[in-house]
Amino acid sequence: MEDHHFHFPEPTQAGIALGSNLGKSDLILSKAISQLQELHLGPPSTFLVSSLYKTAPVNCPPHSPNFLNAVIQLEISLSSYDLIDFLQKIEAEAGRTLPRIQNTPRTLDLDLLYHGTEILTSDLLTLPHPRILEREFVLGPLSEIAPHFTLPGWKKTAREYLLDLKINNIN
Repeated sequence: MEDHHFHFPEPTQAGIALGSNLGKSDLILSKAISQLQELHLGPPSTFLVSSLYKTAPVNCPPHSPNFLNAVIQLEISLSSYDLIDFLQKIEAEAGRTLPRIQNTPRTLDLDLLYHGTEILTSDLLTLPHPRILEREFVLGPLSEIAPHFTLPGWKKTAREYLLDLKINNIN
């Protein structure tokens, strides 16, 4: 059995999307951000947190409540798999139930967007997150905190992709 759990010798940047549309979403997101900040190894100025964005649910059941969304970037030494384990524990503490049914209302959803320049496709995890460029509720907050950010395989910055998405959504 392959062991995915290891620590990087140097901290790496990781991006995490946060969303909530059940319960007191602002408080739930605030607590999750505080828990994630405890993992941050860099100076406080490199822990980046977007504003909270109120967004309509995408591909959710009819009459689902609006989401509050945010994106953070932090520096960590955890592997991507260890970070996913940590994110799932935070979700469970916030009342997220199993099984995780895609696109249903939830108290907390934490998605690992990227982990340094890691490119990965496995049963457990795909990095960078495969739907970043389709989601205004991710690109908006990411563009706020890191407008010039690019990932492996990207030809444009986060802000440029956001502008493209907005133009395509108008047409």
